[in-house]
Amino acid sequence: MTGGKKLAGVLIVSALALAALATIVIGKKHAGPLFRTVAVTRGGIISSVTATGTVNPVTTVLVGTQVSGRIEKIYADFNSVVRKGQLLALIDPTTFEAQLNEAKANYLSAKGNLDKAVSTEVDAKRTMLRNKRLLAENLIAQSDFDTAQTSYLTADAAVEAARGQVSQTEAAMKFARTNLQYTRIVSPVNGTVVARNVDVGQTVAASFQTPTLFSVAQDLRKMQIDTSVDEADIGSVKNGQDVQFTVDAYPDIIFKGKVSQVRINPTIVQNVVTYDVVIVVDNTDLRLLPGMTANVTVITAIKRDVLKVPNTALIFRLPENPRAGAKKVRGYGPGVWVLEKGKPRRVTIEPGLTDGNYTEVVSGGLAPGDKVIVGSLGKPGHGAPTQRHGPMFL
Repeated sequence: MTGGKKLAGVLIVSALALAALATIVIGKKHAGPLFRTVAVTRGGIISSVTATGTVNPVTTVLVGTQVSGRIEKIYADFNSVVRKGQLLALIDPTTFEAQLNEAKANYLSAKGNLDKAVSTEVDAKRTMLRNKRLLAENLIAQSDFDTAQTSYLTADAAVEAARGQVSQTEAAMKFARTNLQYTRIVSPVNGTVVARNVDVGQTVAASFQTPTLFSVAQDLRKMQIDTSVDEADIGSVKNGQDVQFTVDAYPDIIFKGKVSQVRINPTIVQNVVTYDVVIVVDNTDLRLLPGMTANVTVITAIKRDVLKVPNTALIFRLPENPRAGAKKVRGYGPGVWVLEKGKPRRVTIEPGLTDGNYTEVVSGGLAPGDKVIVGSLGKPGHGAPTQRHGPMFL
């Protein structure tokens, strides 16, 4: 073998040795698991409660009827803007007009009987007084005076009975007049007709309960959302809290409102307890319509410019057999794992407000820019990345 060939062989052997050594070093360097990290940041956190509700007018008046009869005319329809006292419908008044005329006739007859009874009383009193003077002069017998006195008392009682009859017939006349007025269905408030439940020719019966003919929303510029909040979240919902919501009709628009009432009366359906929360909404542009479904977010708390970590960092724990040089730590406080120089180190923190994705760090050994571990990517060449989730307290 020549000197050149010997030199080439030495170089090849040296190169292979160096490659093998590099492989061993690199293999040792990356023998541990790989981690996915996220930097600790500062920012705002908004805590909220979500629910679904229905948009309704603040005040809806149900207009009914107090008399039975056939609907003769209708003067208002769906979406009609009406004023207080405006005629909405008319029930056939024929029967009620006849009843009123009969009551008037009975009243006039009773008044005539009263006038007659008063005249009889006046005559009987005059006769009694005359007989009283004659009796004093012994010109008539006592019995004649007694008869005249009895006639006067009888006439006086007849006057009282006639007065009672007048009052009775007068009340009957007022009742008939009122029933006739009830045939005119008028709006009790200013508002908008949102429902009409009758048609011309339909007969309505008010014998047992008052039927609803119209539903009038008093002011559609002021609406409310009636929503149900789960008992687990109701403790954080308070009057005056800001609310954001969307409706399917305008998916790109975020509407705003405020919590006006948290009703303490629970609703229990299949052992699920919820509470009604009323949200007031300004609807000046009249885009919101009664009955729309609202996807509601109640803002329960806001923190600005705070240190925060992803919630996934709070639930991360090391793999079963860590070989990254860190010991698996168990404690009683919440904490996160921070990656320092390729090795994980556990940091205990005091968590604060959370929005479901991030949690405020009230205190602890963290600073903006620290790399907190949110997942394990496994070892090189060991298949697909994996992530283990565990309890917050490790």
